[in-house]
Amino acid sequence: MAAAADEEAATREPAARPAAGPALWRLPEELLLLICSYLDMRALGRLAQVCRWLRRFTSCDLLWRRIARASLNSGFTRLGTDLQMPWMQLEDDSLYISQANFILAYKFRPDGASLNRRPLGVFAGHDEDVCHFVLANSHIISAGGDGKIGVHKIHSTFTVKYSAHEQEVNCVDCKGGIIVSGSRDRTAKVWPLASGRLGQCLHTIQTEDRVWSIAVSPLLSSFVTGTACCGHFSPLRIWDLNSGQLMTHLGSDFPPGAGVLDVMYETPSTLLSCGYDTYVRYWDLRTSVRKCVMEWEEPHDSTLYCLQTDGNHLLATGSSYYGVVRLWDRRQRACLHAFPLTSTPLSSPVYCLRFTTKHLYAALSYNLHVLDFQNP
Repeated sequence: MAAAADEEAATREPAARPAAGPALWRLPEELLLLICSYLDMRALGRLAQVCRWLRRFTSCDLLWRRIARASLNSGFTRLGTDLQMPWMQLEDDSLYISQANFILAYKFRPDGASLNRRPLGVFAGHDEDVCHFVLANSHIISAGGDGKIGVHKIHSTFTVKYSAHEQEVNCVDCKGGIIVSGSRDRTAKVWPLASGRLGQCLHTIQTEDRVWSIAVSPLLSSFVTGTACCGHFSPLRIWDLNSGQLMTHLGSDFPPGAGVLDVMYETPSTLLSCGYDTYVRYWDLRTSVRKCVMEWEEPHDSTLYCLQTDGNHLLATGSSYYGVVRLWDRRQRACLHAFPLTSTPLSSPVYCLRFTTKHLYAALSYNLHVLDFQNP
């Protein structure tokens, strides 16, 4: 323990004290570090907004090492606590992850399997938890439980938020300068990203169902909504992006409640979906919009919260029980490999997956796990 304390002291960078600081300066720095290390991300973010000194103090390396101390073990690593229902995005050598009502950006270390403990940036603005976000045109577009959409510039402090829906915004996507959002209030909406027109709704679409997932087509001509499948017989519908009119629905034999929690386009004519009915479905719009061309069933009857693909043969899914990540070869029906990340069935679903050719990242309620494909 003494050696660890010496190592911590050696790497600590002394903070420059202002001539007239807050009353907290009267407390020993070690006591302040101890107090702050028990704060969650929401409380720490609010503390950082009090004054410049506290902003510098809450971003010091030593404090972040204490809060987000992690260990690399058997191909997995863990980041922080209290992620709630996190979402992630990868861009170049950085990972963005939501934590309560913040989005944090972390830079990868050279090994690609672990993150620097101090975030590159913290993006705030929502009054409740961030439900979803995407990266687009040097912006972060975030959807919040407060019914608002946030627009953050990645390399500056510019942030705008506006009221978008009457209830929480469950999903958002952005391509070609157009934002689409879906909400629990049973509507999907289309918005411009242009700075002079932020918050001006172009179309409001009555979906008859809570919207859980949404994705814009690569052709920028349409978008798909994944809904709860309670008020409409098909949870997957495609809408014209310019007019907001319904173009078609996918499938015809969904059981009630077979809500779609994640949907993604691979090409302008192919997309993947998954959700409550435990299936991953692959749709080819050139072949048929009434029947998927391939499907894979989760063998333990678990809701599938998320999916990811390498655009070739590999498919990854995250389930609700035991935090299981499954890898599939799309040329086969059976699962290739399963990774249970928790030991109890009610601990946490896998809320979001992202992967590269070398690593897979899985976000659970209280952990960020990293799978190293090179050293499994």
